[in-house]
Amino acid sequence: MLNRVKNFLKSEDGPTATEYAVMLALIIVVCITAVTAIGTSASAKFDEVDAVLQ
Repeated sequence: MLNRVKNFLKSEDGPTATEYAVMLALIIVVCITAVTAIGTSASAKFDEVDAVLQ
């Protein structure tokens, strides 16, 4: 059991997986922000078109 713990602490798989998880989280946040901004812009444009057509 002690050897398994030592091997886990020496292994770089854990930190690498954590780095990938952090990068994935940042990418998701950027994507959500971009989609929200595009949606807001599109909504405003549709409102303008609607106002002109009425």
